Amino acid sequence: MILIRKIKIGIIGAGVISNIYLKNCTGMFDNILEVTAVADLVPELARKRAEEYNIPNVYTVDELLGDPEIEIVLNLTAPAAHAPLNLKALHAGKHVYTEKPFALTRADAEEVLALAEQKGLLVGCAPDTFLGAGIQTCIKLIDDGWIGTPYAASGTIIMGNASGGMHPNFQNFLKLGGDPVMDMGPYYLTALVALLGPVRRVTGSAQQLNKEITINNPKSHAYGQTVPVEAPTNVTAVLDFANGAVASLQAAKESFGYAPRLEVYGTEGNLIVPDPNFFGGAISIKFASGEMKDIPHSHPFAEECRGMGVADMAYAIQSGRSNRASGRLACHVLDISLGIFEASETEKHVHLHSTVDRPKPLPLGLKYNMLDA
Repeated sequence: MILIRKIKIGIIGAGVISNIYLKNCTGMFDNILEVTAVADLVPELARKRAEEYNIPNVYTVDELLGDPEIEIVLNLTAPAAHAPLNLKALHAGKHVYTEKPFALTRADAEEVLALAEQKGLLVGCAPDTFLGAGIQTCIKLIDDGWIGTPYAASGTIIMGNASGGMHPNFQNFLKLGGDPVMDMGPYYLTALVALLGPVRRVTGSAQQLNKEITINNPKSHAYGQTVPVEAPTNVTAVLDFANGAVASLQAAKESFGYAPRLEVYGTEGNLIVPDPNFFGGAISIKFASGEMKDIPHSHPFAEECRGMGVADMAYAIQSGRSNRASGRLACHVLDISLGIFEASETEKHVHLHSTVDRPKPLPLGLKYNMLDA
């Protein structure tokens, strides 16, 4: 039996998303994680988070990377900074877990993976929502044959755009990385790979309704400003999986509200999958008889568990196994995303450069906040 010790982590990036990570890393997963430092380009933000969560050190980025006790760097910076900072952390001898997207180019993603392999370090990437009760239960249902042979899937992500301007960095959602495919798409693409395995080729159409938007919310700090839209905002894709299944994905940030849906179709039943943006959610199967059966969760972690992928990495460091929300998985998701854009530009199918094994499912019967049996 492996004796579990706490792994010390340092967080770089103290923006909006850091709040839930800090809450869970210092609470739900404090049996395996110890947050010892936080850093941000705006020191006041780092100090605020440190005070809120009793973090002992407020560092500069270089100070954090130079702390010999920190084993994992949690990278919560803007998308364009992910790959450069991940490389810097790996050069400093740290394992790295980053927010999605993993990188903005295939070359950057492969460079990060190659350096991690060279140094014998782990790399991980959000989303980790597929580790939650919802998707893990659906994986078990498919693997246990409840819907027969899965042959198709469909996903829909319909959201509003950034014209409300309430996010402090709303401009990031109008650039590559904040677009619907690179921002929301990873939740669905990661879930689909976890459910059905790797994708071998893609095609798609990426469109953009407006070249610029005007912030129309009087409560926004940018009210009245007109800003450029630099990325596609309405994308439809077709994904061909290595196992023969095919999926469609509609991702748009041009409507209102939030309308998610994911279904997997099998020869003996249709599986209604909960929103991959969250950890729990309702699950049901419609059988050939017409019966609709609600399915209870087979796994724990139905609550908001962002940071679970970091905790899983901490277990992996100590046991020698692979981490589930891995850099290789995120690289494949990035390859799918970029392939969709390329297919739209070239009006051709795009055969992917990468592949990945399905992440190993979580074992049954886990105790609270434990990720290994």
